[in-house]
Amino acid sequence: MTDNNNKNEDKQELGLLSVAASVMAAFFGVQSKENKERDFQHGNHKTFILVGAIITALFMLTLFLIVQLVIN
Repeated sequence: MTDNNNKNEDKQELGLLSVAASVMAAFFGVQSKENKERDFQHGNHKTFILVGAIITALFMLTLFLIVQLVIN
C-alpha cells in the first residue's frame, strides 16, 4: 500500500501557486533545499521559466514606475 502512495506522490504536479511561491523564494535567495528538490522532482521546467520571466518583468515594471514617480 505504501508503494502505491509513493508512486501517486511522484506523479503529482505542482500547482501554479506553488510554482509562483517557489520562483519568488528563489528570486530572493531563500529557497529551501526541500522545496528545491520537490520542484526538480515534480515541476515542469517550462512552467518555472515562464513564471520566472513574468515575475521578473513585473519587478522591472514596478521599479520603472517607482523611479518615474520619484522623478516627477
